[in-house]
Amino acid sequence: MIVEVEESMADIDAKLDDNVDGKYYVDDTCIDCDACRATAPDNFLRNDDEGYSYVSKQPENEEEEQLCVDAMEGCPVESIGDDGS
Repeated sequence: MIVEVEESMADIDAKLDDNVDGKYYVDDTCIDCDACRATAPDNFLRNDDEGYSYVSKQPENEEEEQLCVDAMEGCPVESIGDDGS
C-alpha cells in the first residue's frame, strides 16, 4: 500500500501585505512564534502592532537562501511560503 503525504505550505492568496516582493512570503496564519526571526534574522521581521512575522528582505546569497529554507521548514504552522520563482 502506498500512502501519499500531502505537503502543505503557506497560502499565497493569504500573503501578508508587509512582505517584500519576491520568492518567500508569510501568510496570515503566522502565530508570531519567533522561529523564522531566530533562524533568518536578516530576512524576517516582526510587525509589532499586529503580532506576526513577515519577509523583510529576500535572500541575497546562498547562505540567506538556505536560512530562509530552514525557516520555512521549521515553521510550526507552515506560514512561510515559496512562490516557486
